[in-house]
Amino acid sequence: MSDQSESSSTGDNLLHTSEQDHGLPRLRQFSPVHVRKLGMTRKLRERRDFKDENPEEKARRHKEMELKPLYKELLYTIAHKLGKPSSAEVFTDSQLHQYIKEAFTLTESEHSTLMEKVQSTEPPVYCLMATVKEAMGILGKDVSGFSDPYCMLTILEDEQESRTRQSRAKPCKSVVKDAVSRDKIYETDIKKQTLNPIWNQTFIIEFEDVSSASFHLEMWDKDEEVSLTQKLEEIKTNFNSLRRMIKDAKKEKGTDDFLGSVVLKLQDLHCTEDNWYNLEPRTETYPDRGQCHLNLKFIHKSRDGTLSAGRSAYINYCGILQQFVQAYISKQQSSAPWKGELCGEAQTLLELYATQNDLSPFLQDLAKWVAYSKLYQSLEVDSSVLLQQLTSIEYHWHQQELPYQQKQELGDSLHGFLQYGLCLVAKYRDIFPPTPQATPKLHTLLRILVQICKTQAFQKLNPAQFELHDELSDAIKTGTQEWFTIKKGLHQPMTKDLSEIGRALSRLIMEVQEDVKHNKDIWNRVFVSAVQVDVFTVIYHKFDSLLAKEVRETLSLMKDEMEQPLANSLFPVYLSLQAIHKDKAFLQKRGLLELTDIHDGFREALPYWLNQAFSTTQDRVERAVQVDQLQPLESGAVPIKHSSSAVDLVACVQPICQLWEQLSWPDPEEAFMLMVKLTEDVCKIVVNYCHILKERVRVLSENSDHSSAINMLCVVVNDLEHLRSVLTRLPTQLNWAGLRDRTQNVIGESQFHNTLPSQLQQAQSILGREIQSALDTLGKKLNTDIETHVRSMSTRRRIPSKSSEDAATPLMRYLEQELQYMNENLVQENFNSLLTPLWNNSIKIIYQVATQHPQQEGLMVFCQRLLYTLQCLEQCFHAEGNGLPLTALQSDEYKVLKAHLTHNSLNSQQLVEKFLERKIWEQKVYSGEKYGAVTLLTSYRRSDQRLRVEVLNAVNLLPMDSNGFSDPFVQLCLEPNHVFPEIEPRSTQIKSCDLNPLFDEAFEFLVSLEQCQALGACLVVTVLDHDTLSTDDFEGEAFLSLKSIPGVAGAREEDELNSQPDAVPAQIRLPLMHPKPNEDSILRLLESRRGEREAQGFVKKRRQREKQSKEGVHS
Repeated sequence: MSDQSESSSTGDNLLHTSEQDHGLPRLRQFSPVHVRKLGMTRKLRERRDFKDENPEEKARRHKEMELKPLYKELLYTIAHKLGKPSSAEVFTDSQLHQYIKEAFTLTESEHSTLMEKVQSTEPPVYCLMATVKEAMGILGKDVSGFSDPYCMLTILEDEQESRTRQSRAKPCKSVVKDAVSRDKIYETDIKKQTLNPIWNQTFIIEFEDVSSASFHLEMWDKDEEVSLTQKLEEIKTNFNSLRRMIKDAKKEKGTDDFLGSVVLKLQDLHCTEDNWYNLEPRTETYPDRGQCHLNLKFIHKSRDGTLSAGRSAYINYCGILQQFVQAYISKQQSSAPWKGELCGEAQTLLELYATQNDLSPFLQDLAKWVAYSKLYQSLEVDSSVLLQQLTSIEYHWHQQELPYQQKQELGDSLHGFLQYGLCLVAKYRDIFPPTPQATPKLHTLLRILVQICKTQAFQKLNPAQFELHDELSDAIKTGTQEWFTIKKGLHQPMTKDLSEIGRALSRLIMEVQEDVKHNKDIWNRVFVSAVQVDVFTVIYHKFDSLLAKEVRETLSLMKDEMEQPLANSLFPVYLSLQAIHKDKAFLQKRGLLELTDIHDGFREALPYWLNQAFSTTQDRVERAVQVDQLQPLESGAVPIKHSSSAVDLVACVQPICQLWEQLSWPDPEEAFMLMVKLTEDVCKIVVNYCHILKERVRVLSENSDHSSAINMLCVVVNDLEHLRSVLTRLPTQLNWAGLRDRTQNVIGESQFHNTLPSQLQQAQSILGREIQSALDTLGKKLNTDIETHVRSMSTRRRIPSKSSEDAATPLMRYLEQELQYMNENLVQENFNSLLTPLWNNSIKIIYQVATQHPQQEGLMVFCQRLLYTLQCLEQCFHAEGNGLPLTALQSDEYKVLKAHLTHNSLNSQQLVEKFLERKIWEQKVYSGEKYGAVTLLTSYRRSDQRLRVEVLNAVNLLPMDSNGFSDPFVQLCLEPNHVFPEIEPRSTQIKSCDLNPLFDEAFEFLVSLEQCQALGACLVVTVLDHDTLSTDDFEGEAFLSLKSIPGVAGAREEDELNSQPDAVPAQIRLPLMHPKPNEDSILRLLESRRGEREAQGFVKKRRQREKQSKEGVHS
């Protein structure tokens, strides 16, 4: 981690402990209360004595005093190495010599000189440190089934063992007892009555030559004299031991039983062995004799003390380890952190040195921790290496007691690394930037600090109270203060100009804002997961006080000096503060924040901000209109029908809406007034846009043809419609509903709704009037053209010169072309707005033309064309459901026009049929018998095509004579006359002085089924009062549809005429009616056709009935 601290020279830190590290003095500024006294008393004597040395002299002295003694120790270790190293790879002495020469950067002459010195030293005493730990599954030699085992250990030279074997007369189980003198045999304690003894006893056995010596261990069962009483008792408790007792009786008294042996050649052993070994028998009697657990290690005694005078093996091991690590790292080409690996030569040498000097695993791990923790402060060392060493130290702490000096060193090292880690944490922004590569390093460092505080070693060796959580929080606060001070200095304004001061403050706060974001999104996860420290909350509260103070001081300088440039420089400051203040939602502990009311200081700048937004937007809108060519935009598959200025306007207005969100003004009442001002500004911009857009149309239309002018007018309509939709969304964009909830306690409901919506409605009404004005201009041209086409349909000749389809084609072609053009160039809302008045005007034009036709003789043909045109127009404007709905098309005016055209389009016979159909309908719905009634019995026989009508009676007739009676008779007539031209009317006999006459007369009419089913075919029943001297008086009339007579309704196929039976006659009672004079439009129309005799005869007859009608008199 070369970037974590200043690099120190290689020599100065080789053997110094952690309290001497350069990082320690810096920790006092972070944790002055908890600086431990333990481990701080050592004096830096060497550094003090040689403070002013030049680098060359310093390096020379370091080599002489530090490196060469270590080098001699390694040469001595190689020269007197014992056992095989644990690594699979085996190195020769020359390979090891070459490695240490390169690792210590010594020349060949220096190596030779030191080699001679080592060769002249006294050799050490070779020793095997044997620890008998335990055994299991050994033989039970006693009567009880157990044994009293003990072990005998020694090392035999090959010659000794051979002489011992030759000197025996017969094979003997014992080798150790007889091979060497008693003082060279080592015995363990006797473990009573067990088959799984545990000893854990260590013995150091000296030997001379490792190549010709063997390690011997014999296990014996101790045999002691036992009384007869005890043996009898054993027999009683365990009869199975009888055979063992007999065997025991045969042997000599006091002779121990052999349990097994282990023989190992020293040259086959590793430096350290820790294994279970089988106990071997001397005979095959009991081959399975159990196992023994041994720990064997080759060590030196009486090593030459002149190699590194005055230094312990532990100190030397630390120096060698650190030198090897630095040599390994310096050779690596990669920039990746060192992960604890060393080359094979280094591992072999470290293992040999530690074993020969009997350094415990605890001391080795302690040395590695001290070395690696120092390297971490100057080189790129993977943090997992430190975690591994901490775990090992924690494990060994419970297994072994450290010497006092090493305890001191471990305590100082742990505490020193903690303080160094706190220094790194204080500068985490620079050392661990928010990148995927750096944040894991921070996480691991924090885990190391936590692990240190959890270790028993740290808790025992550092009695002073040390709360990591509090220390980290203090370091973060101190680091944040320093970071803020540095950033403030970097952004210091160069002049005393207030605007420049405002911009400098803005840059500073933006840096803080970004730092807050990184802490919230990245660093906080690291700190919380590793050490449960909410770094976001810590730095947020710190920045809150720092920023509040800085902003208040700056704003105090600007009081009563506010102008537009100064206000502009403060706007980014306010926005950044708002963004930082909104992040309070993520705080775990809220508390009182100093930035809460910071908006008060910006109240003086607020009007300038609003004015700047309005003027900027207004200028952008004017520029957008000036470059607008009023052509529809095309974008993708869906065309955009408005022009560029409408799009620009929406984009220009959007910042005003965003201003409301950016300000987030907290005071409710002031926020309402702010909303009123923003809404008013938007409405002003929209209205002004309408005016300058109209002027733009006028300018562009001056030199354009009529079609281009219409096209531009369509685009303008679309622009205004688009703008209207934007205004409709304005309450949502500005969140009026949210403002209403905030202001309901200070602003009344009526005041709220009478202010904001009224502003919007006023602007929308202006837009609506402008849109309608443009649509009216388009509609006027279309109406004029439609009227021209309609009037051209009239003809002066009785025979039309062309069909109705041909006559209407020019108008329909014109409308389809124009409406398609409008549909393509107008948005749907405006197109629909144009269709409705255009349809209504078309109906008016057709009605006016139809009613003002000057020549009666061509009216029918003209109305036929108009009716056909009306039907085509209806289909055109409906457009299969895509245009106007039928409910809008079929208005009252439409119905009147259609009826008028329908009647005028019919010939006289069709009108008569229409008239009779109406009379039949009136007869059906007529109720009451005001003028009496007549009863008939009717039927039709298809077999002989005869219509039979039997007049039964009449009732409640009106008295027509002066005597109060009448002389009634019934006249039957089949209508219309053109359907029944040869059928004469029939009459009943006259019944004198009778208002309820009984006739019982039958009449038959020879008519075809087709005639009876013709349109308007009916039986007209007229009741008359017979007068001899004057015209018969009219009693009333009734209309019976022939289709309702039995036998008429149904199919008319020829095969069915004879197959169907005759219908049963039906009796029907018909109320008598009187016609209303001069109310029938069909009669008036027929009456106008004076050249048609048949029509005039029908009208005359009906007018006569109207004159005789009592309806007008009674009404």
